[in-house]
Amino acid sequence: MSPFRSINPWNGEVLQEFSPTNPKAIEQALTLAEQCFGTWRELPFAEKSRLFHLLALRLRDQKEELAQLISVEVGKVITESRAEIEKCAWVCEFYAEKATSFLVPEEILLPDSKRAQVIFQPLGIILGVMPWNFPFWQVFRFAAPTLMAGNVGLLKHASNVPQCALAIQRLFEEAGFPPACFQSLLIAGSHVAALLEDPRVKGVSLTGSEKAGASVAAAAGKNLKKSLLELGGSDPFIVLADADLPLAASTAVKARMLNFGQSCIAAKRFIIEEAVYDAFVDLFLQELKKLKPGNPLDEHASYACMARPDLAAELYQQVCETVALGARVLTGGMAPETGSARFEPTVLENIPKGSPAYSEELFGPVASLFKVASAKEAIALANATEYGLGASIWTADLSRGAELATYLESGAVFINSLVASHPMLPFGGIKKSGYGRELSRQGILEFVNQKTIYLG
Repeated sequence: MSPFRSINPWNGEVLQEFSPTNPKAIEQALTLAEQCFGTWRELPFAEKSRLFHLLALRLRDQKEELAQLISVEVGKVITESRAEIEKCAWVCEFYAEKATSFLVPEEILLPDSKRAQVIFQPLGIILGVMPWNFPFWQVFRFAAPTLMAGNVGLLKHASNVPQCALAIQRLFEEAGFPPACFQSLLIAGSHVAALLEDPRVKGVSLTGSEKAGASVAAAAGKNLKKSLLELGGSDPFIVLADADLPLAASTAVKARMLNFGQSCIAAKRFIIEEAVYDAFVDLFLQELKKLKPGNPLDEHASYACMARPDLAAELYQQVCETVALGARVLTGGMAPETGSARFEPTVLENIPKGSPAYSEELFGPVASLFKVASAKEAIALANATEYGLGASIWTADLSRGAELATYLESGAVFINSLVASHPMLPFGGIKKSGYGRELSRQGILEFVNQKTIYLG
């Protein structure tokens, strides 16, 4: 198997190469993880909480080093990388403080005066299959609830972020967690099915593409293992005629350009009522032009590049196909240089049905604009996708916004705000955006046995 290469997408420099985890080492990791689970599950919540608080401290103490690692490995600008590390510390603290109350046994009083209770017990080894776009955050939002519930974790990270994968395991060890409580395996995606066939692995959480999700779900289903999938999105950003247009437009640019558009919950389709369409588009373009490109380590850069050259090429192909079918380019649209991950932010309008920008996920800095006659038409267009992750509605009437939100086919709707993940809020999608929920109390209940005990 080829080595795992850490490559700076900004300049193509090979930073390091790592040998894949060999079969013997994988077996050892499984053996140690199973042994660790036997003791970790019995550790009091107070001790688990103490370790996660220490882990949060390690993250903050090493924030600059870790942020630079993210930036050079995936091309994220340094300010966003620092924010990602801070968010990881936050989710560690959140579950350190809340896990005990989330997992308190539930008492049930039956009509015959008998009682029952539901207790929550960990399952064992849980596999995390994680993506490159938020190489720390995606892992920690999986690891914090999973481990606080008493499980142990194995990480199969994206192949282009081996340094991040190994740094995460190191952080757990430095914080004092048992050595096998959370382990990173440098393995290809093709090895995931074999891990799910192993009886010691009890479940899998995947964040990634629809294709990867379908493959992992099939392997999990074949082996009757619990799976959680957080997949792609084509999130609508609906602007109604009574919206605060300057705020909506400035937020819209952030919602599309955060992480250079490489986010499942990034706003991708901007659906605007025709009465304010022209005004919104003007403001949107003005805000977009304020952003400054630059090196990922440039303190003043708003964006840098995509994570890999092949991703830039794929995104450009989607733009070309959409334009060939009749879409209009308002700004951008230039081809990336061959072998380069740099991409020009692009805005499209007059997007026809059947084109990539209408029906596919454009995972990068391309905004698709749609004009609609009414809120009813906006909802219909928003739902005209196979995805259902997040959605945003902009209106001065919060009651109307809340009512319209009930008609949107998505896992979350944010009114007058960009869609974001938050430790206190359930996170996940429907349709081809996946199933299950991360974060909040719902997230910690995904990988536990909700055991009923009847007291006769």
